[in-house]
Amino acid sequence: MTSSAARSAGRRRRPRALPAVASLYGLLLLAGCAGNMPSALNPGGTGAARVAGLWWLLFWISVAVFVEVMALLIWALVFRRGNARVRHGQPLRFVTIAGAGLPFVILVAVYGVGLRDLAALGEAPGPDAPAVEVTGHKWWWEVRYPGASGATANEIHIPVGERVRVRLRTDDVLHSFWVPQLMPKTDLIAGETRETWLHAERAGSYRGQCAEYCGNQHAHMAFLVVAQPRADFDTWLARLNAPARSPETDTERRGQQALVQGTCAACHAVRGTTARGRVGPDLSNVGSRWSIGAGAVPNDAGHLGGWIANSQTVKPGNAMPPQPVDAAQLPDLIAYLRSLE
Repeated sequence: MTSSAARSAGRRRRPRALPAVASLYGLLLLAGCAGNMPSALNPGGTGAARVAGLWWLLFWISVAVFVEVMALLIWALVFRRGNARVRHGQPLRFVTIAGAGLPFVILVAVYGVGLRDLAALGEAPGPDAPAVEVTGHKWWWEVRYPGASGATANEIHIPVGERVRVRLRTDDVLHSFWVPQLMPKTDLIAGETRETWLHAERAGSYRGQCAEYCGNQHAHMAFLVVAQPRADFDTWLARLNAPARSPETDTERRGQQALVQGTCAACHAVRGTTARGRVGPDLSNVGSRWSIGAGAVPNDAGHLGGWIANSQTVKPGNAMPPQPVDAAQLPDLIAYLRSLE
């Protein structure tokens, strides 16, 4: 093939690749604009608002620098033609001001804003602020409140408009506690108790995630922060101190019996029953939780049954082995667990 023929073939092939590249780029842009994904650029509290403000400041500075560089490049390519001479000393002054002086001023200003925000984010809540204790496990979050006898898992309730102190520990490997819409990341280090705080300006649910790779189910170590009015929070916290809901139907009573007499009670607790295990999550309000397995699957009857029978098919590597639950007892056990709210 001659060189001219090769160039012609190349020109014919290129246009067919361009639509595919453009489509891929468009899909990536659409993926980044998903409205239901937690984003630090959609803050729901004062902590994330500071992070978002700093991000936008850096973004617009970058845009201004890009526009300036492109304008100078166009000016050099289009308007600087011929044998035009530059006066002696002019390039040095331009480089000194635009290439050194202006960036120095911008960097110092950004550094000052960053220090201001860092100090604000590190400021601890007052001694009377509500508190919550969160422990990271492979791969779920244990949530306890000081003074409350019960616990929950993968779900943190906080009152709207109040700064809540969060004490963080890990029971095994390194984890990282991150609620993008409320607060930056805080690493959990073995043997240490770390602290952060949460503040939500509006009621709603904010998804959080472990942000430190901690094993093969790291992606399925999510949690939910539920911000609610103070009265609703107090009601929810009072239920955390009370015994779990008593079974009301024969099906639920048989399900409760299957739980306390079976292997479930060895690892899980249900307040008000003889099930007092501490290895796995407390199940006293499992029926109202947003997911099963820390975000692995939705919390419905079908997924719950699959999790009980063999959670390894749902979340391989987790600490719960397949359960020897009789097929006749499984519907009763599912009904009882879903009644626990």
